[in-house]
Amino acid sequence: MTVDNESNLDRMTRSAFDHLIFPIVSRQEVAAEGPTIFARGEGCRLWTEDGREFLDMLGSPTRANSLGYANQEIAQAVYDQLVKVHFVGTAVNTTGPAIQLAEKLSELLPGDLSRIFFVSTGSEAVEGALKLAKQYHQAKGKKPRAYKTISRWNAYHGATMGCLSVTDWLPVRDIPDPRLPGHSFVPSPSRYRNAFGVDDETWADMCATYLERQIELEGPDTVAAFIGEPIMQAHGVQVPTKNYWKRVREICSNHDILLICDEVITGFGRTGSWFACDHFGIVPDILTMAKAMSAGYVPAGAVATRPEIADAIPMYRNVHTYSGHAGAMAASLKAIEIKERDGLVDRARENGEYFLRRLKSTVGNSPIVGEVRGLGHWHAIDFTSDKKTRAPFKDDTVKSVMHGMRARGVLVTAIGHAIEMSPPLIAMRQELDTAVEVAAEAIDEVAKARSAR
Repeated sequence: MTVDNESNLDRMTRSAFDHLIFPIVSRQEVAAEGPTIFARGEGCRLWTEDGREFLDMLGSPTRANSLGYANQEIAQAVYDQLVKVHFVGTAVNTTGPAIQLAEKLSELLPGDLSRIFFVSTGSEAVEGALKLAKQYHQAKGKKPRAYKTISRWNAYHGATMGCLSVTDWLPVRDIPDPRLPGHSFVPSPSRYRNAFGVDDETWADMCATYLERQIELEGPDTVAAFIGEPIMQAHGVQVPTKNYWKRVREICSNHDILLICDEVITGFGRTGSWFACDHFGIVPDILTMAKAMSAGYVPAGAVATRPEIADAIPMYRNVHTYSGHAGAMAASLKAIEIKERDGLVDRARENGEYFLRRLKSTVGNSPIVGEVRGLGHWHAIDFTSDKKTRAPFKDDTVKSVMHGMRARGVLVTAIGHAIEMSPPLIAMRQELDTAVEVAAEAIDEVAKARSAR
């Protein structure tokens, strides 16, 4: 009789290699490191199948997990809804939770954004927004040829084909197929370093001016929309200057171009406000949301627009099987209820200010740290090989810091020149302190190793 010495973890790992496709990570990296198989979570902590414990300072890698793990209230809300009615299709069919959620979103969203179309993911939300903008101009008749869209350098708006056309970040854009026609990119108001080496205020003003010139080049009558993340994720939490979005709003209005704000990451408290648009005092024409809408418990997303835009379209030519899925609506309603009841959005703003101060005072003077920045529960530590020139590292320095923190039990992510931290809104200051201390240890270790070369 043979004895099977293969552990359950070994079997799961082998099966994962045999049957799963791992996105945006090279096969070489997967082969070298293997998948991390998580078994359970509670609060801001995760445990793997082999018993390792981690403090999740990511809100899961896509920042969707805004209320932590094992929230019994959300799980119960979804269960209660599923045993009543789980799915009724789309078109004219809907359910009470979908109507209630649309009403609630209309209260929370900036300005008069009060018409909602539900989807399941951020990519679907962006696709829906682009379709909405083009159909609006066609239906209204003033700009029937408006098929073009403009976005920005280093933008990320999703992985489906329409989204890829407005995306300039992450490996998803590097596919051999051509993207959709009629799209162009303009500079983005990145912080700390930029293409012309000017200060942040000057650069942001240049970026807004570049947008206006691009509109003139393309022809305003052919441009349907400009899309942007209020705070870009590329190279870590690019919080623009205060005046940038106000100028962009004016430019779009002056040229009858719809402004789409992609709040898939920033919505529902991530930045210490319900939506990041609030920080900059603007109201977009269309807003996309997903991720933290349901706190990551069920796939859920939405597109919101003004009544004037929705009512101009005789029939919105877009459909998704699970649009307004009752279980997803119930999860989202409960997630919003919890954030309101427990004051988590205000707490995220206050804790975010505390976290930023601690990070700056603890790691800001490291010889390899260029800038620490962030808002709410979303922060980045941007690294440099030369503080005078602000040159980014071109080696594995940033990933080494990430791995150093992981080895110490704290999950963060490397994003271009920076590491990023986006903890759940329920994170306590003691957990934020732990993240700061571990970051300091990992950064110090990597800095000493680099200086010893």
